[in-house]
Amino acid sequence: MAFDPKQLEQFPMQPGVYLMKDSEGKVIYVGKAKQLKVRVKQYFAASGDSRPMVPFLIQQTAHIDTIIVPSEKEALLLENTLIKKHQPKFNAILKDDKTFVSLMINNRHPWPMLRLIRYKGKPKDDGLYFGPYTSAYAARETYELLLRLFPLRQCSDEELKRRTRPCLLYSIKRCCAPCVRKCTTEEYESYVKGAIRFLKGQDKEIVRELYAEMEKASESLQYEKAASLLKTIRQLEHVVHSDQIVAKVGGKDTDAINLYRQGEEVMLAQLLFREGNLVGSEHFSFSNVLEDDEELITSFLLQHYRFQDNLPKEIYLPFPLKEMASVEEILCERLKAKLSLAAPQKGDKRALVDLAKENAKVLFIQEKNQQEIQEKQLLDLQEILKLNRYPQRIECFDTSHIAGDEAVAAMVAFTNGEKETKRYRLFRIKTASFADDYGAIREALTRRLTRAKEEDDLPDLIIIDGGKGHLNTALEVFKQLNIASVDVIGVAKESGRHDKGVTQEQIFLPGHHDPILLNPRSSLLFLLQKIRDEAHRKAITFHRERRGKKNLVSKVDSIPGIGPVKRTRLLKHFGSFEKICKATREELAEVQGLTEKDIENILSFKTSENA
Repeated sequence: MAFDPKQLEQFPMQPGVYLMKDSEGKVIYVGKAKQLKVRVKQYFAASGDSRPMVPFLIQQTAHIDTIIVPSEKEALLLENTLIKKHQPKFNAILKDDKTFVSLMINNRHPWPMLRLIRYKGKPKDDGLYFGPYTSAYAARETYELLLRLFPLRQCSDEELKRRTRPCLLYSIKRCCAPCVRKCTTEEYESYVKGAIRFLKGQDKEIVRELYAEMEKASESLQYEKAASLLKTIRQLEHVVHSDQIVAKVGGKDTDAINLYRQGEEVMLAQLLFREGNLVGSEHFSFSNVLEDDEELITSFLLQHYRFQDNLPKEIYLPFPLKEMASVEEILCERLKAKLSLAAPQKGDKRALVDLAKENAKVLFIQEKNQQEIQEKQLLDLQEILKLNRYPQRIECFDTSHIAGDEAVAAMVAFTNGEKETKRYRLFRIKTASFADDYGAIREALTRRLTRAKEEDDLPDLIIIDGGKGHLNTALEVFKQLNIASVDVIGVAKESGRHDKGVTQEQIFLPGHHDPILLNPRSSLLFLLQKIRDEAHRKAITFHRERRGKKNLVSKVDSIPGIGPVKRTRLLKHFGSFEKICKATREELAEVQGLTEKDIENILSFKTSENA
């Protein structure tokens, strides 16, 4: 039932937030207003709101809730909170599950090292993080460059402790070998500081200092050291002159934001400048966006910056915001320091905002082209495999076991040709008999599809890793569950191989006696291989985890007098079977519930194991 505009007469005139809901009570849009009654009326007025998506929103709106707040600033905060909570489909929403790649230096360690770190959300407070990089390739290139310029260790902490002679990296001048003290603490610290300063954009200052150090070494007749410094200087100068994209603009930490829009499709680009140098970028794409440009940027600022650490001092925007002062105040409260929003109209600062728009446009076109390529590929897949449905969402199943032991199954999901990891599922096989591949597939499919029917969440295509027998098993499950709206195929790699490469694949279709053979270099075959190999990888990984846990439990269970409760306490206290075996009598006595007899049994077992 559609919303009755007559109800708007009862709406309040105070500032606040309105929540538009569909007939099932699901929130589909959240907005803020200085005067709720006036703002919401605009949606239903003949000439009130000309945005193309508004008719679709109104058509789906069955009810509107309002929440009154004391001020516009409070409305901004509440709107942001409700968008994150309800994830309305007509609002621009930043994804929380995005992973970031950064460079990290664990500067608290006596011998710090540079590492590439991938993380979700906020990074841990265990070192200095630089980034994030939108491109893992760019992060790796920077990582390799830094290790050439500053030969920091690349070995683990454990290897650092036990190494007695330098490794190959020392011989090729890629590490200064702190493990065997081939360098002094001061020398190593200078490399660490150099890497940090380079990542902060202080490359020109580093070059000047290296020149002075080289001249000093030359005057002291340390020609080998001077030559090494000159080589480093030349590498740095090449980077400074060839990779410097934007000249210093005031030397401040700033971000420049702009967007590119085609209808309800928007790409927002964010350029990151640290100490005046362009050090990275981020981009965010939004679909079916109802907000206008100003509302979208306001929402982005609150969602993206409000809970971030290490905020810039300035953020350049393409135009002034009506709530600029309120947004700035909210961000400053979080930062506990001064942060300013600005909409420069000319000069170098405006050039940075324009550069952000150019980036947004290029990224928008690239993403659209990629979507078109993927769409054509899936259409070709539908045609060649004679599928009834366009395979927008594909789920693939594979099983794993060794002689029937710890049998498991894995399901992976791909949407529009890309992984959708939040839909992945893992299954412990409970009912299938010993080494019964068909039974395992039957159980996994039945469990998955039964739930998918209940939640109205069926995929378009199911791929079974296997031949004709596996496909027939899947068809039996479809018949049992009365599912006719999902396509299913079987994909079998030649000779049961699960390695990658150019191989002849057999694709089995329902009702076809002979399999279809695709060209080994076909892009469609590559897509099917990618999906099937991902399912195989997940199944193998899960199976190894299950076997590892079983072996660990069985080892502890073999100690006389140790039952499930004491086993759990021992493993929780020590973490592994090996550490239990290494524990002293005093350390074992710290475990709750262990008697003197238990400790004697453990020590005796340890002695017999070592005998």
